[in-house]
Amino acid sequence: MGSTVLSLRIDGELLDRLRSHAAKRGMSVQDYVVRTLIREDFDERFKTAVDETEKFYGDAAGAGAADAAAAEGATGGTAADAPCDHVRPSAGIA
Repeated sequence: MGSTVLSLRIDGELLDRLRSHAAKRGMSVQDYVVRTLIREDFDERFKTAVDETEKFYGDAAGAGAADAAAAEGATGGTAADAPCDHVRPSAGIA
């Protein structure tokens, strides 16, 4: 994997803030910015993967609540007694 140069023109105040954030972590501004971009890219790819998984399995929050209410009405039990087809893949990450 090669590297490429990216040149940015940024405000002096922003550069000072970036220097401050980088210094707190013992990093160069370049390393801090690259690390931030990598983290943002990962977060975006992870969210996309979660969304695609939810599309594949269906929205467990919407469908599950309706199924649980129907099961409760039909059996007289509670929503906890209703069978669950699957666990929501996002594990609470929204």
